[in-house]
Amino acid sequence: MAPPSAAADDMPAADDMPTVDDIARAREAVASVALRTPLVRLGAGAEIYLKLENLQPIGSFKLRGAAAVLANAKPDDVAAGVVTASAGNMGQGAAWFARRLGVPCTVVVPPTAPAAKIAAMEALGARVVPVSAEAWWHAFVERRVDGVDGVFIHAFDDPAVMAGNATIGVEIAEDLPSATRVLVPWGGGGLSCGIAAGLASTGSHARVYACEAATAAPLAASLAAGAPATIDMQPSFVDGIGSRTVLPSMFHRAARLGIGSLVAPVADIVAALRLMLERNRVLAEGAGATPLACALAGLADDTFTADDVIVCIVSGGVIGLDTLVELLAAPE
Repeated sequence: MAPPSAAADDMPAADDMPTVDDIARAREAVASVALRTPLVRLGAGAEIYLKLENLQPIGSFKLRGAAAVLANAKPDDVAAGVVTASAGNMGQGAAWFARRLGVPCTVVVPPTAPAAKIAAMEALGARVVPVSAEAWWHAFVERRVDGVDGVFIHAFDDPAVMAGNATIGVEIAEDLPSATRVLVPWGGGGLSCGIAAGLASTGSHARVYACEAATAAPLAASLAAGAPATIDMQPSFVDGIGSRTVLPSMFHRAARLGIGSLVAPVADIVAALRLMLERNRVLAEGAGATPLACALAGLADDTFTADDVIVCIVSGGVIGLDTLVELLAAPE
């Protein structure tokens, strides 16, 4: 079922969402650096497909948004360097481009940033600066890091970043036009909103669902409250998504785009990670396994039906081997 239509005055402003032309330009920028990732069927039974963004050169979808931002940036700004705030994956995207361009890269990371992602950013040449959770969120709000020059790549709240992410939605519409549901990890919202915009630009009626871990689900709480809400976040191995709150701009985009909300317990996310490994030999990080956990729960509780064609975005596969071993060794 398509999302409910909204009145014209409830839709995002033209400068608030990527346009069809923005998405077309982003496709050109993305095509030179990122893979057109495959859709693979999970297995027998319900029609569940995995969009394998974990196969990107840095192990996540973040190259797409970074490519779109830097394609539009001024050369003098790029020459000063690349800056971002990230728990790991956008930091890797920024560092990957900085190394390619021969410019410095600075990434501020929160206390919950996993060692595996910090090591990956540093291996790409980034200067990683640990900060408090409050200072990390402040960088998102202010769109800069104090004392650091260069192009700031916002991890989610930027129409250019969303245009890059929208290319995933366009690829899904082209490769699987029968898709009815697209399940996306919700971190800051740029991936969910971008994919929704990309699908809409093709005329697809597939509905997007934002997927969160139960230990850190600010979007679900915000949609229930009708306004951005603050929650008590409990850190888990699902480190690529989850925060204490939602930026108002992203909340309003999600609401206006008719994006649904799904939440999965951490134990179900572990089970989904294991299932992808067993059936498809696909390695996902916690965020990347969350959509599948939500899809399986949705089929079990009749949120989805046997007629639905479900796409789960495997957003990334950057997970420490020690974490993976621990998860696989735990009793099912």
